[in-house]
Formats: sequence, structure tokens, C-alpha cells
Amino acid sequence: MPPMKLDPDTCYKAVASHDRRFDGRFFVGVSSTGVYCRPICAVRTPKRENCSFYETAAAAEKQGFRPCLRCRPELAPGHGLADLSGRLAQAAATLIDEGFMADAGVAGLAARIGITERHLRRLFDAQFGVSVLEYAQTQRLLLAKRLLTDTGLTVTDVAHAAGFGSVRRFNDVLKTRYGLTPLAMRKRAADNVADELVFELGYRPPMAWASWLQFLGVRAVDGVEQLGDGTYARTLAIDSGGRTHLGWLRLEHVARRHVIRVTLSGSLAHVIPQALGRVRRLCDLGCRPDVVDQHLGPLAAETPGMRLPGAVDGFEIAVRAVVGQVISVKHARTLLARLAERHGQALAQPSPALRFGFPGAAALAGVAPETLREIGIPLAKGRAIHAIASRVASGELKLEPSAAPEDTVARLLAIEGVGDWTAQYVAMRALGWPDAFPGTDYALRKVLGIATVRGMNQHAAQWAPWRAYAAIHLWRRYEDLKPGQDKKEAKYKNGEHDRNEDKDKS
Repeated sequence: MPPMKLDPDTCYKAVASHDRRFDGRFFVGVSSTGVYCRPICAVRTPKRENCSFYETAAAAEKQGFRPCLRCRPELAPGHGLADLSGRLAQAAATLIDEGFMADAGVAGLAARIGITERHLRRLFDAQFGVSVLEYAQTQRLLLAKRLLTDTGLTVTDVAHAAGFGSVRRFNDVLKTRYGLTPLAMRKRAADNVADELVFELGYRPPMAWASWLQFLGVRAVDGVEQLGDGTYARTLAIDSGGRTHLGWLRLEHVARRHVIRVTLSGSLAHVIPQALGRVRRLCDLGCRPDVVDQHLGPLAAETPGMRLPGAVDGFEIAVRAVVGQVISVKHARTLLARLAERHGQALAQPSPALRFGFPGAAALAGVAPETLREIGIPLAKGRAIHAIASRVASGELKLEPSAAPEDTVARLLAIEGVGDWTAQYVAMRALGWPDAFPGTDYALRKVLGIATVRGMNQHAAQWAPWRAYAAIHLWRRYEDLKPGQDKKEAKYKNGEHDRNEDKDKS
């Protein structure tokens, strides 16, 4: 989908009606106040002649506008991967949002997404109307503003968490750009206790929270994840600054405000942008449900606003997919729980439900397949896991949204023990690729009554480029079928399925 063309009349109508479909898609600068707002800002609608419109917060700030303290532009939903024609520019923006520029420059960012620095600068300016550095500076300031407002972190911790090299530099930039000091913003700070940090992330309604929770709940790994009372919690490990930051997060849906409330353990205080970025991926907060649901038609009518369940770590999804091949989800959960207990890092302050971080690629690259066999993982699957871990740890294989989906799928298929179902499942959840589709999946074919893979792929073509969302809806239908399936159906429940013999031979 191409980027939104900012027709001033359309934008002003969205501002006047506080239309949430446009939240995060543009910002409005108001010349009479010198601030810029989200389209949903609750203040009195400004006069048309005082409004100008910008695709990004950085573009608004480049024109001298300050962020609104009421609607808080830093809380606006982001873009999904298919929202912008410049996928590479968006991948770069996502990495900046998650704090990548704190440890690397523009050259490092370009290398991360696999293009030259010159090409990145050209793409970024064409897509967003600002330079990479201007965008990064705005994101640092908006994050710092959020941390000052929403947490009790010290000014020093805020400056470092937001990616500023020093408190002095932070103070100078904040004063120059926003005309405020950290202490002035701190007066508005919430009472956030030191061992828990609470944030809110916005989304475009509707959101099928219960169905999203059900998907994760069926697959939850003991010791790593917990669901209860409409909430989802899990452990989280983030590598940054030469060390691993291990903690936990808890998510709660606040429907009346159209936000996800995120609680992070205090141990993640130095990697807040990365942690919030993982939550955005996991919850698919950049989704445009109005576009996706309209395209899927009757398939989405029963569950409008269904999100594509993502990942806090792409490698974890790959391991889950390999372990889950041709066995029940219950059995797969048992094996994954053993894997986390044996090879994952223990939390410093565990709870009865959250005790271990899921083992990362570097850890499992050092574990022999024969060792994995000791916890019940067959040797062939152990070899596939070891191969994936080694490639991810070395940087040869990237399992994140910035990776090219076609190339990543091809690299996965080249690994012995990885078939089309596994590769497509990883593309769906680890890469967040909206058009990935596991056409070999037994459960999907069962729901639709289609016998062959070729027939399945032909039928699914109508849902492109949102076939991954179609798969989630179909899996939900399969999970809702009446009990009493035969043994074969039970074996492949929830689509944990990957067999070469299911390739269409017709």
C-alpha cells in the first residue's frame, strides 16, 4: 500500500471528526499555538487556515512545531509493514524507534537493513521528508518526554535510555526544541514505582483482544508465558550495550482508551525503547484493521480487528515452529518448557509462573543436537534448531521485520528439516509479513474443505496481500470446531504441521 497522500481537505475532516483511523498516519501543526497534534486530539478543533499537515512527527518538528502535551504524539500508533511502499525506509524507521541509533550511526543502520548509506538517506528523505538524523533526534526527544512524564526514572537514566550521550546534551536539546527543562516535564510525571514501569501504546480500533489472547494462550510455554484475567505476561531478554537485560512484561487491554497498557520490570529500564518495540511487533499495533478487514470480507466479519500475533524474538518463533512439526500443540509446549528450563537464563526474581527467559540463538548454537534429544526433541529437529541458531548467531540469517521475506524464506528452506510450513510460519510471526501463507497446513485445508495444497494456494490468492491474517482467522475457526476429531485431526490441531509428503503432486 502506498503512503497516504496528505490531501489537506481530507486531513482537516479527519481532525474535525477525531477519526481514529487516521491516528498516527499524519500529524497536524497549528500555527496559532505552535504545537502539533494527533488527529484525535480532544482540544477545540483549530481553524482550517491555521492547520498544516505532516506525515511524521519529525516533519512537524522540522517546521518548528512542538508536541502537544494533551494528545501526546509519542503515543500515536505506528505503521505496519504493508502501510508504506518504502519497506526499507520503514524498516529503518522501526529500528530507530527501538533505539538502534543509540549504539550505531547511519552507516550501521544501513548495513543492518542491507543497503548503502547513500541509498538509505535517499529512501528515507523520499519517504518521510526528513533526514535519518532528524527523524532519530525527534524519536529520542519523544521517548525522553514519555519517560519524564510516565516514569520516576532519574533525569540521568532518562537521558541514557533515550539515547543521548550526556545529561548536558539532553538538557540543551530539550530546551532548544521544546522550550522546556526536564524538571518542568517531571512535574507531570506519573507515580511509577522503581521496580515496575508502566506505559500505554495506542492502536487503531477495533482490536480483537480476546481472540489474540486465545491464539497465544493455546501455545503458551510454562515458565516463559502466563495468561490470566484478560492479561498476557512473559519473560523478555534483550541484548544491548554488551550485556543481556532479562526481565518480564505484562500486557492489559484498556478498550475505552484504545491502548495496550504495558508493564515492564525494572530490570528492563535501560532497554525501554527496545522492549516497547517488541510489544508493538507482538501485538501488531501498526495494523490498519479497516483496510485488512474490508479486504478479507466475510472471513473477518466474525472477528473484526484480529491482529497478526507477532514475536518478541524471531529466533524463538523459529524454534517453536520446528519443535511443533507433526506433533500436538500440547506436546510441543511440554518440549519447549523443558528447553527453556534447561537452556534458558533464570530470572533474578522469578515468580511461580515466569521463571526463565527463552534461550537465544547464541545459547542454542552451543548446544549439540544430541543434547536436545535428552529432553525429548528428536535428533532431526535438534539439527534443524542448531543450524538455525548458528546462522542467526553469526548474522547470516535475520529473523526480524527488517529482513527481506522472500530471501529469508529461501534461506530457511535451504536448512534440512525446514519445510514450507515452518518457513511461512516464521515469515508470518517473526518477520510480521502480512502476505505469508502456510498453504500446506492441514487445519487450514480442513476448515475450507480443500484437499490439495495447490487448491489451497489458489483459493487463498483472493486474500493477498493479507493472507497471513486470513490464516489466523482460519485457525481460529478450526480451534472453535466441535470436539471429536479423529486422531489425525487432533494430531495437527492449530496447524503445527510440516510434512514434505503433503506437497501437492497433482
